[in-house]
Amino acid sequence: MSTKVQGSMNDQPTEVDFPVTLLEDTVRVQVSRRLSVLEAVSFKQTCEQVIAADTTPSKIVIDFGQTTFMDSSGLGALVSNFKNSQEKGIEFLLQNVTPQVMAVLELTGLVNVFTIEEGEFTPPPTSPRRRENKLPETHPSIRSWTKRFIDILGALVGLVITAILSIVIITAIKIDDPGPIFFGQTRCGWMGKRFRMWKFRSMCVDAEAKKAELQKLNQVKGAFFKIENDPRVTRVGRFLRRTSLDELPQFWNVLKGEMSLVGTRPPTPDEVETYEVPEWQRLDVKPGMTGEWQVNGRSSIRDFEDVIRLDLQYQKNWSLMYDLKLIFKTVAILFNKSSGAM
Repeated sequence: MSTKVQGSMNDQPTEVDFPVTLLEDTVRVQVSRRLSVLEAVSFKQTCEQVIAADTTPSKIVIDFGQTTFMDSSGLGALVSNFKNSQEKGIEFLLQNVTPQVMAVLELTGLVNVFTIEEGEFTPPPTSPRRRENKLPETHPSIRSWTKRFIDILGALVGLVITAILSIVIITAIKIDDPGPIFFGQTRCGWMGKRFRMWKFRSMCVDAEAKKAELQKLNQVKGAFFKIENDPRVTRVGRFLRRTSLDELPQFWNVLKGEMSLVGTRPPTPDEVETYEVPEWQRLDVKPGMTGEWQVNGRSSIRDFEDVIRLDLQYQKNWSLMYDLKLIFKTVAILFNKSSGAM
């Protein structure tokens, strides 16, 4: 079974073949050597056709025996196919998982979600040396030691500044709205790996519980939530958000390697749940404390497609000098009253 798919931006249509074999009530889908955005769209379509067939299989086996590269889009397609199979009551399992694919599943914790079996192994067309457990190089920034050094240096300086300012910030938070000083929220980082992102609390203590009540007031199109004059934000919180001081604790996330000083906007798991396969591309780099979305009027962004466009623009234009340029731009607008916070 083959499908012509259209990639992102200026990619030309590419035909990707995913051989499908049927044995009694079991369907086996052979995954291609690479599983990036073009192949991932086709992979999802192939499985959707299998699930929607007149004779529904009882089991779908995904054969990864030839796959030596899988990025965020490939992972997104795999997750989507798994969910679609579950909804239809179809058993979904992986076979012949190569070390490269296994490394991604272990990174994201999905190794504990999927059923993984050994099968009739088809060796990938690579040398033994390249079959070691190695995470994918989804973007040059991921393997840049210089970027990581800048992140560590910037995080250490940032944490010193945070320690100095925290005396005043903590006192103000406690006086204005007694409760926890910090707010931790689960976000999705590189390849969708979940981590706890920290901020100084700028909302009332039951803000997350009240979010469902305010969902109908959401002023943004797409997969994230934002309303102006959010009633959950405290008086001190408005100042912290306007000046981005609430984000200072994220220097800890940067130091741990969960985030970068510059990157894409860190999404919540709920947002990622709604992604189409191409939108998973934004997870090919680490999320950042700042980025294109921060310096291009984040408070005025009202469409999720604009977030995707800015994130892909960052990936396309990335260089160390580009990171420094975005950092300087962020500092320049830090106290701009119209900059706002997401």
